[in-house]
Formats: sequence, structure tokens, C-alpha cells
Amino acid sequence: MSSISYLTRIEFGEGEARRLPELLAGIGVHRPMIATDRGLVATGLVARLTESLDAATLFDATPPNPTEEAVMAAHRLYVEQGCDGIVGLGGGSSIDLAKAVRLLTGHPAPLGQYAAINGGVARLHGRICPMIAVPTTSGTGSEVGRAAVIITAEGRKLGIISPHNLPTIALCDPELTYGLPPGLTAATGMDALSHCLETYMAPSFNPPAEAIALHGLETGLHSIERATRFGQDRAARRDMMVCALEGALAFQKGLGAVHALTHPLGAIRSLNLHHGTLNAVLMPAVLRFNREAIGEKWTVLARLMGGEPAEIVAALNTRLDLPSGLVAMGVTDAMMQDVSQAALHDHCHATNPRTPTRDDYLEILHQSR
Repeated sequence: MSSISYLTRIEFGEGEARRLPELLAGIGVHRPMIATDRGLVATGLVARLTESLDAATLFDATPPNPTEEAVMAAHRLYVEQGCDGIVGLGGGSSIDLAKAVRLLTGHPAPLGQYAAINGGVARLHGRICPMIAVPTTSGTGSEVGRAAVIITAEGRKLGIISPHNLPTIALCDPELTYGLPPGLTAATGMDALSHCLETYMAPSFNPPAEAIALHGLETGLHSIERATRFGQDRAARRDMMVCALEGALAFQKGLGAVHALTHPLGAIRSLNLHHGTLNAVLMPAVLRFNREAIGEKWTVLARLMGGEPAEIVAALNTRLDLPSGLVAMGVTDAMMQDVSQAALHDHCHATNPRTPTRDDYLEILHQSR
């Protein structure tokens, strides 16, 4: 077991999830809400992890792309049951929903006013309940991220960003990912790799974040195919959780055009697309777009990845049996038109190393068809 202090407290290691009751007591939480989803409940994992919690309240209605409606329902339950802390248990959706419920323990609704693009950072404070994040996938890194990405009441997928959003404890146990199906392992793993790539390319000066991103990228590239094919591979599962963790520790530096596009794509309610899969499909075209702006970083990436980065990612997507493109995922030309405009207003647009226009975004989408 290792205790790490970088942005927030991280408890990492096989079997560490069994410490959840002890860790909750240590931060003064006696009546926690468990925010998760019905699919995870059906596996029996939630019951196993929470069976020794005497006064826990379960909210299991987290949608694949969390909505303000679901957040408000969870918050009402939190208040009704007299909860005094929250556990986000699951993938990034459950953890982001838990973060948004936590925000509402100290701030009034609606959530849109706290989005970064609406000047919300200055409106947030730390007088909110404690939280433990327990990831069961190796992808989003939300357990150590400052953002809660929520589809707000007006239908936009927005990032609510603040250091106060960092969970009190990130409880990272690779054993919780052993049963993850191959397709979800691949998609969430590509999410983690996209974080490492975008953070490294982002233009702001943060050498520690870049070093962490490169280590996460190398670790993930080495392990993602093995973790996908051999789900019980202890070393591969551990490495992918490290990749996800490091990608999110690093993206405090900023993301870029991939996420500026995947956020509005993820807000298309009729499709309900998986965030990591979208990142994987868009990454090759964004790498090509950014090449002229990142200078020596392209050489560093090519050396680490063993070839031209865009082609390496595209080939990896194929070997992992991810969708061939956006059209195969149901994205239409009309949707692309709307998304290319919405991307200009996403908080990740500003930290891409080369500033895209609407036409640039549309071309990236068309290249990713």
C-alpha cells in the first residue's frame, strides 16, 4: 500500500477498497451516500464493498453521461436521509455525479452557474461535505480530477472546475477492475491515454505535469492490450489504473481539442455515446492537427510511442476493436455541424496548442467519420 500526496490523498493498492469503512470514519463520515449505477449494483460489487457500513444510503440511478436531473434527485435523497458525506463508486460518471451532489451540499442550484465557461470557478468554496472516490474503471481519472462534467438543465455538457472538487480521498484498488469487459477496458483505457497525450501537448508551463503524463502514456501503451485481452492480469490492471491516475493528475495542466469535441458529442441524448470511445476515435485527427504547433514534443511522442503518434493511435484503436469512426457510432453530418460550433465554447478549447476554428473542428470530425 502506498499513500501519495499530490493534489489530494491517494490510497492505492490491491485490496485497498476493503478499507472504505475505516477511511470514511477517519474523515468523520458516519452516514454516507453511495453514488453508483445499477449495472455495478447488479454485479454484487457494491454490496460487497458496503456491507459493513451500517448507515449508508444508496443512489444507483447515475446515467452513463450524468445529468443535472440525476444530480438533483441524488441530492434530495442525501438531504432526506441526513447523510454527512458521499462516496462516488464506479466509473467517471458516478464519481462526477457524486462531485456535483457534494457541491450542492454547500452551494445553491442550478449547476450551470458553476461551469468554468460561465465564470463559475470563483463562485465555488470548500464548505462542502467530505468525499471518497472509488474508481472501478481505469479511464477518466475523476478520482483525482478537479472537474465534474455534467449535462446541465439546458442540455449542455459542461465542466465544473475547482480545486474544491478534488475528492478528500481517492481509493484506488486495481482488483475492482478485474471483471471489466474487454470493450469497456479498451474504451476507458483509451480515455486515460488521451488524457496523457492532450495534457502533454497543452501549451501551459507545467514540467511536473508533463513528466507525469509521459510516464502515464508509456505505462498505458505497454499494458492496454494485455489488460483488454487478459482481464485477470494483475500487472496490466495495476498499470492501467496508474495510467488513468497519472493522466488525471497531469490534466490539471489542461486538455484540448479532443475533449472540446467529445463533451458536446456526449451531450447528444439520443446517442448517449461513451466518452472514452469518442476520445479514441478523435485522437488521430487531433494529433495531426496539432503537429505543427507542438514542435519538439512531436519528436518526444514519436520516440516514446515507437512511430508517428497519430498512426500509432489509429492502429491501436483497430487492434482494440473500437468503432471505425463517428458514423458507426450514429453521429450524423447535422450533429457534426452543431458539435463543431459548441466545441468553440468548451473549456478545453482554450488549452489546445493550436487554436481551432469552427471549420477546423468540422474537418477533425469529418476525418474521424
